[in-house]
Amino acid sequence: MMQNAPKAEVLEWAEGAHRNAVDLAAMFGVTPKQYSEDPLTALPGFQNYVDRLPLGEFEQSDWITLHTDLTSYLGDLLVLRHRAAWRKVADQNSPVGYRYVIEADGLDGHAHRVEPYDVVMEEFENLPIEIGRMVANAEAVLHVTPNLDE
Repeated sequence: MMQNAPKAEVLEWAEGAHRNAVDLAAMFGVTPKQYSEDPLTALPGFQNYVDRLPLGEFEQSDWITLHTDLTSYLGDLLVLRHRAAWRKVADQNSPVGYRYVIEADGLDGHAHRVEPYDVVMEEFENLPIEIGRMVANAEAVLHVTPNLDE
């Protein structure tokens, strides 16, 4: 974690992601209470939403909006389901010098990190967008689900 990153800044980022995800879930008929108890209740709505999008007609601003929305949902879902937390980490390869990642304790007892932004971008590169696959990929990186190969 960046030593100079004020906790308030990370908290503001996390709260913004949560608000955005709750608002999106509400568009799909999921109440804030239902969403907070189990964010997976919004998954069918998100999937239906992306299935209906005219991705072939998207302009850059549309992709940015969709990316932001899916990143918010994915990150918030991981926080709610796995007692994970947003962290701000230094990254010299990032245009702003840092990235926001999700950190969680895996089933192996170690802390693991995943960047929701990257997980969503990977979905965009492997169309069609599958929300369940996106969630499963992030959970696998965090080691928060049993590995069937073990």
